[in-house]
Amino acid sequence: MATTGGLWIRFLSGPDIDSLGLSNAEIVDAVEDAVRAHGDGRVVVEPRVHLVPDNDGAGHFNVLRGHLSASGAQAGGARAGGSRAGVSGVKVVGDFVANYAAGLPSELGLLTLYDPATGVPLSIMDATLITACRTGAMTAVGARYLARPDSRVLGHVGARGTAFWNVVLLDELFDLDEIRVTSRRPESREAFARQLAAVTRARVRVTATAGEVFDGADILVEASRLTEPEPLLRTAAVRPGAFVVPYGTVSAVELDLLDVMDKVVVDDWREAQSGRFGALRRHVDTGRLSAGSLHAELGQIVTGRRPGRERDDERILFWHRGLAILDIAVGRAILRRAEEQDAGTMLRYR
Repeated sequence: MATTGGLWIRFLSGPDIDSLGLSNAEIVDAVEDAVRAHGDGRVVVEPRVHLVPDNDGAGHFNVLRGHLSASGAQAGGARAGGSRAGVSGVKVVGDFVANYAAGLPSELGLLTLYDPATGVPLSIMDATLITACRTGAMTAVGARYLARPDSRVLGHVGARGTAFWNVVLLDELFDLDEIRVTSRRPESREAFARQLAAVTRARVRVTATAGEVFDGADILVEASRLTEPEPLLRTAAVRPGAFVVPYGTVSAVELDLLDVMDKVVVDDWREAQSGRFGALRRHVDTGRLSAGSLHAELGQIVTGRRPGRERDDERILFWHRGLAILDIAVGRAILRRAEEQDAGTMLRYR
């Protein structure tokens, strides 16, 4: 942003963002708007790249880049969190599974937003919460269009930051009877269940195995943190009418999973084909998932170009790898609120 005496950037720390009071509905709306813009072709999405340091396998960095164009009334004039040309952004997020041992989140992120008309940096912000909440919101948006409205049982494997948002937002969207959760470490899954029980409407049940979590569930979410492939979500567990969301970094599904699916939906097909990581990496590499077998990108469904769920007995899988435009959409909403409240710290850029 330009001010008298130079250019200034708004820095927003994690506590700054927490203080803004952005609601769950506002987060989901921002993500759904970004998905709709994707379906309308009003975005630029560059496939993520990975930086893998020489750190004995401790973890890696994901670099996500994208652009959201302005639309409608937004294009009529300059606005908070961007310009008439929209807003561009870059996020760098680490994926370090063992961070829990040091009392740190496994995914620590930093988002920078830019005015695409001038290249002027607008904001630097902690993207740790953004990464978690936009992922959960994408799961919820997918479920809104692809899950059975009468879904009653949610089975969730994984207890990392994104897991909380998956469960909470799905609990708000559906009239669930039961939420089943598990993760590799008993202390982790018990703590996760306690955290959820304090905020969800449905009963939360902890199980010792993924098999118990997924058995007969209507919505199956696999968000594990494996370091080596392992079939936690068995194909046989997917019943007619199920909605399946596998998005672990390393595959936790069987190779024949797609054989029972009536529809496979992704967030972005080009992104699905890129990088070395992803729940369905082997399925793409072996041709089991191709442009011909893919039903749609979610943006095509949100904009009405392709149908979503058409029958109660359809098995539908939604694979989302995480798009920069989601981070940018939530980051833009955060920046707008911060500008309204004059929150954060102004840093001299030039």
